[in-house]
Amino acid sequence: MQKRISITPESTRCSTCMLSEICLPLGMARNDVAKLDELIKERIRLPKGTALFHLGDKTEAVYGIRSGSLKTQLEDASGQVQITGFLLPGEILGMDGLLHNTHVSHAIALEDSEVCVIRIDEMDRLSLHIPVLQQQFRRLMSKEINRSHLLVMSLGALRSEQRLAAFLLNLSHRLAALGYSPYEFVLRMSREEIGNYLGLTLETVSRLFSRFAREGLLHIHQREVHIIDMQALRVLSGTDCG
Repeated sequence: MQKRISITPESTRCSTCMLSEICLPLGMARNDVAKLDELIKERIRLPKGTALFHLGDKTEAVYGIRSGSLKTQLEDASGQVQITGFLLPGEILGMDGLLHNTHVSHAIALEDSEVCVIRIDEMDRLSLHIPVLQQQFRRLMSKEINRSHLLVMSLGALRSEQRLAAFLLNLSHRLAALGYSPYEFVLRMSREEIGNYLGLTLETVSRLFSRFAREGLLHIHQREVHIIDMQALRVLSGTDCG
């Protein structure tokens, strides 16, 4: 169950958050970032498997991930699920619900997570005093569109081994931006979820992990990944995975 936490004067704010260099305040002047402290008034804690929002819910806010990770997924009338993204700390989710003020996907915690709540009405009010805030949201929307383009390219143009290599490199790049090792990390999503996202079967994903290990590209134990030959993985992916 979700737990909502009110932000107090003693709480970490945008101006003091370690993620400010990759989250909403990216590139903003220090004075403007300090004003952003007014924007975040609560956070939500999500146990693993809990939904932050569901498809069809009213969009009252977007969310900055403070810790943990979430997945977004679509679901049709028959219950068929398509995972559309895996999001990490410092990344924003819920942007796709702004057009019609209705969320168009589900967002579910892959592990115990915490998000900052960025209410739309507060954002509109504050943007009158911080004009650059609208520019920031245009940047975030562009990032969301680019992410969608990469997924379409992966599903439509890349071979199965390229898809998995590109996925691992993209994850490595994003974790490195958070200060973690780009070579050793834990997959918070299952192989089945990776396959769903990449348009591959569970068997194909497992077979490819085994092949990558045999060829000396990586070592994998359950969900622990150790990339051994980053350059070979880049060559195999055949694409820009940043």
